[in-house]
Amino acid sequence: MCSKRTSEKPPEVSPQETPSPLLELRAVSVRYGAVYAVRDVSLNVLPGEIVTLIGANGAGKTSILRAVSRLVPLASGNIHYCSDDISRTPAHLLPRRGLVHVPEGRIIFAQLSVQENLDLAAWWRTDKEGHRKDLAEVFDMFPRLAERRKQLGGTLSGGEQQMLALARAIVARPRIMLLDEPSMGLAPIIVREIFAAIQKINQAGTTVLLVEQNAHMALSIASRAYALQTGRIVISGSAEELRNDPDIQATYLG
Repeated sequence: MCSKRTSEKPPEVSPQETPSPLLELRAVSVRYGAVYAVRDVSLNVLPGEIVTLIGANGAGKTSILRAVSRLVPLASGNIHYCSDDISRTPAHLLPRRGLVHVPEGRIIFAQLSVQENLDLAAWWRTDKEGHRKDLAEVFDMFPRLAERRKQLGGTLSGGEQQMLALARAIVARPRIMLLDEPSMGLAPIIVREIFAAIQKINQAGTTVLLVEQNAHMALSIASRAYALQTGRIVISGSAEELRNDPDIQATYLG
């Protein structure tokens, strides 16, 4: 059953086998009024991957994540998660099925403590022992959150708030995590910490779809990548292929 993160990585697949996509977008379009933000985008994310979407501001990256997590309606196309069509699934049902979105801007509960933010993120869970283990995991990954567990979220630094946003997603036990611009507004040393944490989250068994304007960092940890321009995919391939593509180098890595 495709519902939540397991404690083990997905089984390895031989080169001759291709696993079914965990997430698949089929000719998806999104529009705001008469303006299209995304046009006929098809992409997939396989179990265990980190897949990144890169592109300039306004390229449609965030709209794709918001469409997947059902925060905006589709103008056309379909979205499949765990082989089920979720194109019309209410957004609030998706976290229970293991699809968790960490939005741009870190949107935490400023008037709640670190501990309360983490408890609220797992409100629907009934496995108290599992929740305690996940809390121990996130406090081990982010020691600063452990030190500040009674501190109000709104008093944390920007980097600490991003750590809290990731920690909240972890305790929701995602099978796939949608991350929108996790490096935005952060100092380079904090960005490295955040991306190291994303790799650890992935290595623990969570698939990641990453939107990131810092193409260098995104391509350094991704398995595959899609580059978008004005709502369309203009190139896709392995992260290494995109890093070595002259157009990508000139546009995003220069």
